[in-house]
Amino acid sequence: MSSEELSRSLSLPMVTLYGMGTILGAGIYVLIGEVAGVAGAWAPLAFLVAAVLAGFSAFAYAELSSRYPKSAGEAVYLQEGIGWRWLSMLVGLMVASVGILSSATIAKGFVGYLHVFVQVPEPLVTSMLVVILGLIAWWGIRESVLVIGLFTLIEVFGLLLIIWVGWDSMDRLPTLWSDTSSTGGEGYLTGVLLGAFLAFYAFIGFEDMVNVAEEVKHARRTLPLAIILVLVLTTLLYIVVALVAVLAVPAAELSGKEAPLAYIYELNTGRSPVVITLIGMFAVVNGALIQIIMASRILYGMSRQGWLPATISRVHPATQTPHIATLMVTLAILAFALLLPLLTLANITSLITLLIFSFINLALIRIKLRDARPAGVIVYPLWIPVAGLIANLTFISYQFYERV
Repeated sequence: MSSEELSRSLSLPMVTLYGMGTILGAGIYVLIGEVAGVAGAWAPLAFLVAAVLAGFSAFAYAELSSRYPKSAGEAVYLQEGIGWRWLSMLVGLMVASVGILSSATIAKGFVGYLHVFVQVPEPLVTSMLVVILGLIAWWGIRESVLVIGLFTLIEVFGLLLIIWVGWDSMDRLPTLWSDTSSTGGEGYLTGVLLGAFLAFYAFIGFEDMVNVAEEVKHARRTLPLAIILVLVLTTLLYIVVALVAVLAVPAAELSGKEAPLAYIYELNTGRSPVVITLIGMFAVVNGALIQIIMASRILYGMSRQGWLPATISRVHPATQTPHIATLMVTLAILAFALLLPLLTLANITSLITLLIFSFINLALIRIKLRDARPAGVIVYPLWIPVAGLIANLTFISYQFYERV
């Protein structure tokens, strides 16, 4: 194997677990309260609207990953579809930067969870966590994904636990929407749309799956199927959790909680939410590890394309991982985590991601008009990226309108 080639060791179950880990993360463990705060009892509908918005782009990524199964996915897709080298490089670096900043923020968030049990200096904990995760990412993609898969199963267990302890509240489902004005201080439609924008953040992550394309077995078939499968599974999970949440606790009460799922657990069981808190810590670690892998693969892929120095695409002969790119990403995360507070990253990430999705859908439209059905590639109707482009630009405009 060449010193610049990655190991194709990821099967459909492994890449599906990796994808679920990229989406689930720590977001749903804190986000449900914020969504309920603006959408009220209609929070499940807000998650469904967010899933539809994400779904258009998910199908676009699925087709593009089948056409071009390469790392640095977004940069490659834009180069193939639009052909502006500077734009491809900018978007590639933008995606990598968001991954680095997100991982730094997640690492700092881990300290808050840990302080529930023990008081330890934040710089020490943050440094140790980032270094350990960097070493795991260096260790090997198969080993990293096995760790991610284990943590993802723990996260899913946590959500299923919330569904189980709050299931008795489903008896009130027939009366949940009897009052159509039951939103968190907003009109029905406005509340759902604002809630959907917040909920959209919980779906961000499926796009990261394309950046391990060169490590997936039979990528042209496996990766598109995994992307769609992940989106369907997480959507079902989110909607059921949202239903249990707004049925178990009044929306106004839920929106004021920093750890809403832990509150639901404690309220329904009468026991301390230690289990859910620990699962939240696993979710934080999982999210940070995934971002390290994603950002390093983007830098690796851009280097392979000749857009960054060739040294960055070097692959370690023993681990078959891009060790130089992984080291660069780990050091960048460590610097940001130690030096900067990144409290507004969620909204910034959503806006940047919607902008990137707009470019991706536009690139696919141009590609499909040029080559509608190439052999051996999974394709979807043209109206899907068109609808995705319109939906993304509409949500970006709506967000700016609300801010003004």
